[in-house]
Amino acid sequence: MKLPVYLDYAATTPVDPRVAEAIMGCLTLDGNFANPASRSHLFGWQAEEAVEDARNKVAELINADPRGIVWTSGATESDNLAIKGLIEHYGPSKGRHIITSAYEHKAVLDTCEYLEQHGCRVTYLKPDSRGLISSAMVSDALASDTVLVSLMHVNNEVGTINNISEIGSLCKEKEVFFHVDAAQSAGKIELDVEAMNIDLLSISAHKFYGPKGIGVLYARRSPRVMVDAQIHGGGHERGMRSGTLPTHQIVGIGLAAELAKAEMKSESARIKELMQKFWSGVCNIPGIHLNGDHQQRVPGIINLGFEGLDGETLLMALKDLAISTGSACTSASLEPSFVLKAMGVSSALAHSSLRISMGRFTTEDEVEFAVKTIKETVSRLQSGLQKNNGSMS
Repeated sequence: MKLPVYLDYAATTPVDPRVAEAIMGCLTLDGNFANPASRSHLFGWQAEEAVEDARNKVAELINADPRGIVWTSGATESDNLAIKGLIEHYGPSKGRHIITSAYEHKAVLDTCEYLEQHGCRVTYLKPDSRGLISSAMVSDALASDTVLVSLMHVNNEVGTINNISEIGSLCKEKEVFFHVDAAQSAGKIELDVEAMNIDLLSISAHKFYGPKGIGVLYARRSPRVMVDAQIHGGGHERGMRSGTLPTHQIVGIGLAAELAKAEMKSESARIKELMQKFWSGVCNIPGIHLNGDHQQRVPGIINLGFEGLDGETLLMALKDLAISTGSACTSASLEPSFVLKAMGVSSALAHSSLRISMGRFTTEDEVEFAVKTIKETVSRLQSGLQKNNGSMS
């Protein structure tokens, strides 16, 4: 078994070897390397065909009209394009009030904070203690000038699943646009933009075994949802996102989506079984807390608090496990997790919490090793604290 054991799949996933092989086939002169916008020769036609094939595969993953798939550099750009682009287009006529939550990814929170500085009003819903946002919370926050609700499907730190279908129905009824950050759910749990009444959806390939640097914004076609471009020059992607399309990355996300759709059910069941084995192994550690709802969560993410211990110290002691104290985008911060704080978790427990996330290539041996390592390390650190406290008394 290779050390350290990688248990940070929520931060990023390794590219599936099948996807890597497809990407490699789009890089060199004897492969499908050309610019898809070069419509004057065979090389360009072949690249364009590969791009459209991938567009269809991503659309099938989320049950979308392929014409609603807009290529971006990842979910961060997709979130920005969805929120800023929609406000710029509809704000003057429909209103400038946005509803989001206090535990969204920074790509949404920072975008909303930016728009607040430019005349928008934003309501930040506070998740309940289980880490969930309800449709009732959204309903209570709706106002006459609400134009957009933007909420994540799965929380990236605690793995809880919001009832997007229920919230989507509410937004449709109230004629408010609904944007979903699906970075942590796409390719892992069922997504249906039609059944869930989703107008805009953000996806990142590297969260489901595709390459980094490519993502998708789905924008509903019927009735059509308009977003103003944030990147100009060339009018690519039906004028919504200019820039030469990276054929190799797009082929990668297309195959990753195809594999996810085909293998989702069996993969989810296997990861759920591994996570249950892990939780059964560590749940009796003195002072352990499971952050977030026990049932309404994706199989691959668990967030644990270790009462009385410092998360950074614990992380360093667990050098043979590649895990995190929270979201990768804020891992350099020494502040307690804003996600856990928003859920009402105390600062002390938030400081002592770790995120463990599993995926396609996690093995049973790795889970057993993780259980053994965490139990031994926590026990050693707790014993050290008890000795120190005894010597100080």
